[in-house]
Amino acid sequence: MDVTLYTTPTCPYCHQVKGFLSQREVSFKEVDVSRDPQAAAEMVRISGQRGVPVTVVDGEAVVGYDPRRLEQLLQRSQRPKLGAAVADAAKMADQGRSSIARGVYVGRVRDGSAAARAGLQVGDVITSLANRPVEDASELEQIVSRLRTGQRVSLTYVRGEQEQQTTLRL
Repeated sequence: MDVTLYTTPTCPYCHQVKGFLSQREVSFKEVDVSRDPQAAAEMVRISGQRGVPVTVVDGEAVVGYDPRRLEQLLQRSQRPKLGAAVADAAKMADQGRSSIARGVYVGRVRDGSAAARAGLQVGDVITSLANRPVEDASELEQIVSRLRTGQRVSLTYVRGEQEQQTTLRL
């Protein structure tokens, strides 16, 4: 998770955001825009606002002290991520891109992601995750959402005509 907090020393809401993040043990980079004109310009470019605080969580800006929105972004960032763009294998089979009609077709793998570390490649079809069968993309999302970041789980996929198994660390 990447969190940047744009602040000024005299801003009381900035102190509230810092306390909020610290209380949740979220590490963040603090940028004092009163001392750094380039950072101030970057803050305006990101948020469209000149006022502080501006908190950026994984690329999404929160202007002011909005604990509800901050909590949402922090929870979303802490969820495990597969790191692959997927589609229902049945749809891909209908389009002639896959011979397998059950599972999820891997269309893209992000470098450095859990999917990349597990060795997944474009064209693979995931059929099982964490010992649970995967019928479609929504079911895969449900399974991933129940797992914890850092957890190791079994992954079964088909490459070409061969079923393969590996361990995935989220």
